[in-house]
Amino acid sequence: MKSANTSTNVNTLPNELKTVKELIYDNHGLNLTNLKFSTESLEYGACSFELNNKKIQYRVAKITPLKSGHFVTIWQRNKNGITEPFHISDDLDFIIIAAKRGNNFGQFIFPKFVLAEKGIITNNNKEGKRGIRVYPPWDTVASKQAEKTQTWQTKYFFTIDDGNSSNKDLIRRLLF
Repeated sequence: MKSANTSTNVNTLPNELKTVKELIYDNHGLNLTNLKFSTESLEYGACSFELNNKKIQYRVAKITPLKSGHFVTIWQRNKNGITEPFHISDDLDFIIIAAKRGNNFGQFIFPKFVLAEKGIITNNNKEGKRGIRVYPPWDTVASKQAEKTQTWQTKYFFTIDDGNSSNKDLIRRLLF
């Protein structure tokens, strides 16, 4: 993805990231630095940054009208300009995906190694994915596969409401 450097001025952040920075990251001593926006996936709030020296790829998932869950793209461009999934050897620690529906709002904090185990990040000659569905706990799933996916994904999810995280331990465990 094409990126452009910019400051971490809170007014330049995607709305979801701005909210989480102000309500959660700042209150947990997580310093957001080295913000770079992707010029190709702005509709997904695509950017990269560091939180206390942990390298993050960030996206905002979109609601789709005909399926449960949210969809998000998670690809990058290789040196030949072709889209490809992230790779286990890429210099990143987490992919954070924000999800919002009505008054429900939260983030998935997926460690790179978990996404590799699930086949989402390329690993051991098994190609990963360029986009996935995420299922926050408030979404009702209609299939066994979606239910299975939601079960493992929600282990990495925290809800945000008025500055209170429903799982502060998760944030500390993953990001510290």
